[in-house]
Amino acid sequence: MSGGDAAIATESAVADDFAGDVVRGLSQPVKRIPSKYLYDARGSELFEAICEQPEYYPTRTELAILDDHRHAIAAAVGSRPLVLEYGSGSGIKTRLLLDALDDPVAYVPVEISASALDESVADLAVRFPDVEMLPLCADFTRPLRLPVAAREPASVLVFFPGSTLGNFATDDAVALLTVMRGEIGDAGAALVGIDLQKDRATVEAAYNDAAGVTAAFTLNLLARMNRELDADFDPARFHHRARYNALAGRIETHIVSDADQRVSVAGRRFDFGAGEGVLVEYSCKYSHQGFADMAARAGLAVTQSWTDGDERFALQLLRPRGVPA
Repeated sequence: MSGGDAAIATESAVADDFAGDVVRGLSQPVKRIPSKYLYDARGSELFEAICEQPEYYPTRTELAILDDHRHAIAAAVGSRPLVLEYGSGSGIKTRLLLDALDDPVAYVPVEISASALDESVADLAVRFPDVEMLPLCADFTRPLRLPVAAREPASVLVFFPGSTLGNFATDDAVALLTVMRGEIGDAGAALVGIDLQKDRATVEAAYNDAAGVTAAFTLNLLARMNRELDADFDPARFHHRARYNALAGRIETHIVSDADQRVSVAGRRFDFGAGEGVLVEYSCKYSHQGFADMAARAGLAVTQSWTDGDERFALQLLRPRGVPA
């Protein structure tokens, strides 16, 4: 099977999952849709725009951490790693990492958006001609069959920046960290970005930017369902809501109905009450100890941590528990 055919097959499977997951999610007493479906081509573009908003601190803070500590991170990882990145996106952070690492053998980006994957790999292949590019168009939350690099790596480094782990409920995050533990073996490591706990005003502003880009990103899911699932949502009758749940330590983002209404999706009818929300994303904020405790449940230990001066964000290096670093 050619690379193009593989991408088409993967995208078809994703589309089938989209319909099933949406119908199941909207059939629940508390409606919800997995956050991964926010990232179609338009959603990915809007997310890149979110990262440029003045209220959205995570991206620029993490980039600064990578830039400031890249040599220490490279020394901690060691030479000749294979870099496996979950949800590679535009690849801006990847450029900083690959540039710092000592003789990276190969780069395996796992990305659900074929267009985003193609663009980032094309750019990285030019910038890093000695690094084998092995893109994988897939959903990283599902079992993966990883490609084999031409050169034998000394270790595997899972790179999971952007605080994306915070989009998962705790048990699901532990499950994903457990998958990482399996991917890295005993010699590898995982470099994970986490958003740290801070005051409510700062957190809520990041998910309710004044320009309305985050709202457009969230509501784009309605347009995607209209286009791909033969739905008849009227986006003007819904709004974006992102609030900080202090008890759970996370932002909870909903698409909220402005009125009682009935909507058709994939041949099914769903009733929405006025003020009823569809949960589309969690964004968990961690303490250092809370994250370490969660990683321990997956058989991982935080061996090194890099943060900014204001303690807004952190990059955590994880290794298997009980295995010498």
